[in-house]
Amino acid sequence: MTMHHPALEAGRRRRYVPNLWDALAFGLLFGTLILVIQGGRETLAPISALDQAPISLDPAMLPEYALRTTMRMLAAIVASLAFTFAYGALAAKSRRAEMVLISLLDILQSVPVLGFLSFTVVGFMALFPGRVLGVELAAIFAIFTSQAWNMTFSFYQSLKTVPADLDEASRSFRLSGWQRFWRLEVPYAMPGLVWNTMMSMSGGWFFVVASEAISVGNTTITLPGIGSYVALAIGQQNLAAVGWAVIAMLIVILIYDQLLFRPLVAWGDKFRVEQSASGTAPHSWLLVALRRTRLFQVLLAPYKVVFGALPRRRFSLPVIIPGELSAFSATRWADRLWFGLVLGAAVYAIWLIAGFIATELAWAEVGEVVWLGVLTMLRVIVLMTLATLIWVPVGVWIGLRPRVAERVQPLAQFLAAFPANIVFPLAVVAIVKFDLNPNIWLSPLMVLGTQWYILFNVIAGASAFPNDLKEAAATFRIRGWYWWRKVILPGIFPYYITGAITASGGSWNASIVAEVANWGGTTLRAHGLGAYIAEATAAGDYPRIVLGIAVMSLFVILFNRLVWRPLYAFSANRLRLN
Repeated sequence: MTMHHPALEAGRRRRYVPNLWDALAFGLLFGTLILVIQGGRETLAPISALDQAPISLDPAMLPEYALRTTMRMLAAIVASLAFTFAYGALAAKSRRAEMVLISLLDILQSVPVLGFLSFTVVGFMALFPGRVLGVELAAIFAIFTSQAWNMTFSFYQSLKTVPADLDEASRSFRLSGWQRFWRLEVPYAMPGLVWNTMMSMSGGWFFVVASEAISVGNTTITLPGIGSYVALAIGQQNLAAVGWAVIAMLIVILIYDQLLFRPLVAWGDKFRVEQSASGTAPHSWLLVALRRTRLFQVLLAPYKVVFGALPRRRFSLPVIIPGELSAFSATRWADRLWFGLVLGAAVYAIWLIAGFIATELAWAEVGEVVWLGVLTMLRVIVLMTLATLIWVPVGVWIGLRPRVAERVQPLAQFLAAFPANIVFPLAVVAIVKFDLNPNIWLSPLMVLGTQWYILFNVIAGASAFPNDLKEAAATFRIRGWYWWRKVILPGIFPYYITGAITASGGSWNASIVAEVANWGGTTLRAHGLGAYIAEATAAGDYPRIVLGIAVMSLFVILFNRLVWRPLYAFSANRLRLN
């Protein structure tokens, strides 16, 4: 006969009694569901509904516009995460796939968002003819192209720099590939991936203006959102409306900082690689509230069991390659065959591009475009150097102080999200008033939205720097420049390389809007590849658009191969936390 103590029975019953934290959790959950249903219902309307309710500069419309834009960005970030795990893992684990995938990623991040839209919008609209949903998917895809590459580079970098001792431990415990991925590699990559997800979410605001105005032939379909609101305000030179849009953006950023990213940063802190506890852990009131709920925890228990068991499952993947062919695939001849196939595909693609360009252009113009690419490359190099000198020390100082990082986080997100094209009118007015050289003073506009990739990645690297190594450096009294050179710079170097690659590619992309700045009837141009592509796009000159994008992609690939990839290899081989 089993005896039950009354106090124990009362404690068990109390576990199922909702408390105030449950009320807060359910309020947030159902409030979010109502907003999602409200925004999603409008995407099923016919396209004609957009003409019946054109974009208005009335500030009262901004809450609805902010909801629509935020839903597009959240959908894009979910798609970016799925792409990151699949693409980044394949590139990091397959040497032959890496040859193609990373070069392709270099090309993708250099292709302008408008270039993706011009080739994909018709296909998305054909999936849902006559419905807003097709245009919404095209806009989400455009935002996806501004978010996914940065996150994929971060994840790839983390997988390539997993500490050797952790790798050996996983092999000692005979973890399967599935277990190793979810129990070692994803947790190790999580701190950097969380910060890069924040950067991608914020950086997506820069392209919202372009993605919410979809052009189909001679028709432009404008989706309700903050981006289209900002575009209309700039077109009408309405500074008050621009100010209202900036305030709305700030409120949205603060909301998803508190409800999404701050809980992620606090949750991701448990994945830091160190042997001693961190002095100050990141804090999130939302995580604390969820952990104090009663009924909510009971309802989530089945999901915790399922998702907690999946990483521990030992899946045995079917062998689809015969043993003899598998042995051949490890030989040098297989490498040569693969390299030949890749080279053949690249030569064929170049031949197609050259044939298309040659229909209207002469070789002399090709040489001129290459020279314009050199001018833009010099701007990118100078701007990356200045951004590195400024933001690496700042990022280290913030990242080593969790309390400061917690306060700076929303400010950094806002600065990263601030649309650089809002600054363009001020730059045009200043350049005209002081008679400055546009070739020099339009250049900083290229890095306004991309410099934050360096800051966010350095903060992520400094935040993930093991506390035991910091304590060891303090014990041995390592200070000054020697501390920078021997302790912190090697620790953050892989993160910096990820940020610099993305910032460099983003600066090339941003040159298309930065080298041609407009305000009212005044237009300033700087000599460069970005201005060439912008003018060709405005004229609808497809051979010149293809030539400009091809030359830009070639410069980005060569720069990454000659500079960033060797530094990547150096950080993976020499600067791993063994």
